[in-house]
Amino acid sequence: MFGMTKARKKVAPARILVVDDEADSRSIIQCRLEWCHYEVDSAGNGEEALKIVEDEAPDLILLDTNMPVMNGLEMLERMRKNPELRDIPVIMVTALCERQHIDAASAYGIAGYVTKPIDFTSLLDKISDILSQR
Repeated sequence: MFGMTKARKKVAPARILVVDDEADSRSIIQCRLEWCHYEVDSAGNGEEALKIVEDEAPDLILLDTNMPVMNGLEMLERMRKNPELRDIPVIMVTALCERQHIDAASAYGIAGYVTKPIDFTSLLDKISDILSQR
């Protein structure tokens, strides 16, 4: 016939929120994600991030632990108590790699834990795996 093909539905790129108090880290992560065609928002602390999460409802959050104003675990605790935010997957991206830190974050049902310096191949694989399950 005339080469009939199914019309492809255009899918919006996933929105990822990067939360880190170090501007350089935030910028590097944001650039890598945008290069992979994700939409990216960023925040410098948990309080800023919570406002973005409430307004934008990202598909995934990359969250540092040690930050001023509100740290990552405090933010996670508040998100998990809110029925509208509790199911947003979170990957911790932090320099803290001791078992106690991993266990503390895991208690909030995180989707993954990545230590700094970041292995971007591994991080991007985790992001892709998590987003494909949604």
